[in-house]
Formats: sequence, structure tokens, C-alpha cells
Amino acid sequence: MAEFVYRPVIRTALTAFRLLDLRIGIEGADRVPRTGGAVLVANHVSYLDFVFAGLAALPSGRLVRFMAKKEVFAHPVSGPLMRGMRHIPVDRSAGANAFQAAVRALEAGEVVGNFAEATISRSFTVKDIKNGPIRMAAEAGVPLIPVALWGGQRLWTKGRPRRLLQRHVPITILVGEPTHPAPGDDVAELTADLRRRMSALLDEAQRAYPEQPKGVWWQPAHLGGTAPTPEEAAALDAEGRRRKA
Repeated sequence: MAEFVYRPVIRTALTAFRLLDLRIGIEGADRVPRTGGAVLVANHVSYLDFVFAGLAALPSGRLVRFMAKKEVFAHPVSGPLMRGMRHIPVDRSAGANAFQAAVRALEAGEVVGNFAEATISRSFTVKDIKNGPIRMAAEAGVPLIPVALWGGQRLWTKGRPRRLLQRHVPITILVGEPTHPAPGDDVAELTADLRRRMSALLDEAQRAYPEQPKGVWWQPAHLGGTAPTPEEAAALDAEGRRRKA
């Protein structure tokens, strides 16, 4: 039943991307298995990352069930769509239910998408990540596949006006080599290794991006952009949490 909702949503998104002439490049999509469970873990730079990460699995004929904060499911517009596509709600104050729901989906042969940073990175580098993707893949016995996303921040990201009608924006999607976490592995060590691999993959996407201007807000500081440094971004995030509290 979910596919009756999911596939029209994908067609609508792809049509919009064609009309906007977004230059979407996907590399490594063959690393997403055509059958069986898998965890896709992506960096997070844009509110559109769910769509772009999902495109990584389309060449393999797979639909990704994303883990997303429960507030998205409560929204009158996005909520019915998220439930219809069988995405997985996450209550950040009690994540055990979402974790088990994800494991069940993986064991049933689904591809589950996860943003291990939990929130958008204002610095456009990979922040500290959660160990949930490692633990899910180990418990379900499925591969863990990193994905780097770049370019979507130019359309819609945290702290910037939406520019959803901007045309000709390049979007890069890189799918990395899978790993196979197992029960009993050192989770902390694997999490640190995953962050290194995600950072390397994102750096590759950024350095190969078709446009390399200096002094623009959407480039990370280490590549000559004016985005906050990781330290500045962490301070902004902390201030946001204080205000929300």
C-alpha cells in the first residue's frame, strides 16, 4: 500500500527537478543492494536531503524508509505522506521504539535511511554522529552504506531563506562502500570510523562539485566559504537549544 503513496511522490519530485533543471549526479548507486535490508546513512546539509538520499536507491529499484523526528509526522501536510510512505517516526526523548521499528523493517528486507548527525550541519561538515546506524545494521545483519549529499543546501537549509525555485543547481549524491557491522563489534570504534568515512566522502563531493566560488555562504569555511566553522556552528546549535528550552 505504501508504494501507492511513495511512487507518485517520487514522480512529482523528479518532475519538479526536471523543470528546475537541477543537475543531479549520482555515483556508486550500484552499491545499494537490489534485495534485502540495508542501512543508508547520510550527512545532513538540507531540508531536502530525504529526497536526495532516496534518489541514491532508485537505480537499484529500492524505496527508502527514513527515520525522522516525530514532529514531521504531526504536521497536517507532511504527516499523512510520511505515514503513507511508511517512514519511521523518532521520539528523541525515547528512541528505543524507533530503533526496534527500524530493525524490524531491516529484517523484513527494507532499506532504512538515517541521518546520523540528527540535525542539519550549519558548517557543512560532518558533525558528531550517533551510533544508531551501526547498532541497527549489526542487530539486523545488514550492510551499512554511507551517502554524501551536497548542493541541496543552496535550495533550503537551516537559517537561510528558502530558494526552492532556483534553477540549474548541481546536486551531488555519492554512495560509498558498504561495511558489515556485527554483534560484538566495538560500537565506539565503528562509529568513529563511520564519521571518518562520511567526512572523506563529503569532502570528495565538495571538491568535485561543478561550482567552486569563494566567499559564498553555502561553501564550508575550509574551502573558502563563509559558512560557520564547526566550532561556530556548535555554538549556534547550543544557543538554539537554550532558546528552545
